[in-house]
Amino acid sequence: MRERLTNWAGNIVFGAERLHRPRSAGEVQEIVAAAGRLRVLGSGHSFNRLADTDGDLLSLADLPRTVEIGPDRTSARVDGGIRYGELAARLATEGLAVHNLASLPHISVVGAVATATHGSGERNGNLATAVSGLEVVRADGELVTLTRGDADFPGAVVGLGALGVVTALTLDVVPAFELRQYVYDDLPGSAVRDHLDDILADGYSVSLFTGWTGPGVDMVWLKRHDPMPAGDWFGARPADGPRHPVPGMPTVNCTEQGGVPGPWHARLPHFRMEFTPSSGEELQSEWHVPREQGRAAIEAVGALRERVAAVLQVCEIRTIAADDLWLSPNYQRDSLALHFTWIADTEAVLPVVAELDEALAPLNARPHWGKIFTTDPAALREAYPRFGDFAELVQRFDPSGTFRNEWLENLLG
Repeated sequence: MRERLTNWAGNIVFGAERLHRPRSAGEVQEIVAAAGRLRVLGSGHSFNRLADTDGDLLSLADLPRTVEIGPDRTSARVDGGIRYGELAARLATEGLAVHNLASLPHISVVGAVATATHGSGERNGNLATAVSGLEVVRADGELVTLTRGDADFPGAVVGLGALGVVTALTLDVVPAFELRQYVYDDLPGSAVRDHLDDILADGYSVSLFTGWTGPGVDMVWLKRHDPMPAGDWFGARPADGPRHPVPGMPTVNCTEQGGVPGPWHARLPHFRMEFTPSSGEELQSEWHVPREQGRAAIEAVGALRERVAAVLQVCEIRTIAADDLWLSPNYQRDSLALHFTWIADTEAVLPVVAELDEALAPLNARPHWGKIFTTDPAALREAYPRFGDFAELVQRFDPSGTFRNEWLENLLG
């Protein structure tokens, strides 16, 4: 590589000397079989060194775009380089949808799945839960297929890129649906304290946004099938115009609000499909706690309010349903997630991240794999009941350590 390659936020400079851009699964197999150390680079939306390597990087962006609808129209096989915005456009023409989307539609499907990235909704699993099959090139170059029901499948889906190169996924799809998006301002702290469960259950997807400058919530973004009655909602006022999650930022790039009905892919993300951010002046962290610990987690962050607010752009609070994927932060527990979008100042942010790590640890918090956290690797291994099985699976798929890097070595111990 002649030019310095960074992640989307610019806080990680990759150490690889070569970047491969294969155009077929066969080329991927050839590259992997000849590789020493190799990691897959998706859309670069991880904020730590998960994708870094001192070997080679491999991008699947040049694979032919593939969206093959199954005969019964309940599944779609997609290529390993497709992004959610591209997938949504293809599915929409077929009258189909995926069950949920992240707030930003420009991330790669495989990368989001590998890190258990999610949207919101107490009955909605993270994006990885839609996977029913994956095709993986192992370290020896062999292409293997795993499907839901196979013994290794729940360990391979949220795989952190440790098992191999995922060249294709099969996803569950559902009939296309419409949603309405409402925004409310200034949800009182008393409502959060006394009615948190009711608030988070009052939509297909619910997001609470706060700058932690006071006890209340600055904004609520509510995505629903049915129209909302006029007037206040749990003491919050209907927004008098479009909003951006970060106060003061232009709203033109956000999805339509005001309760106007629209297709799923134009309401579930917070940002429009046609808006593609080229870089992010931000850092991100996120912790998932068991749903029953949600109020305690909010109180724990509130105790650090001044420290957090000083380096914060915005915090988003969401819910995610439980699943059975070994390395999912939502493994066997409904979860409440606290997502922090920080200012782009690593030196100022890291001490606050460490304080939050410590404050949330007693609540059995699990950090998002692709964000910034300081949790000790031994504590992370302890947080996942099937971590030992995952480590054994990695050893079977990659005995030579082709897909390992320093980040994974520390995690695996």
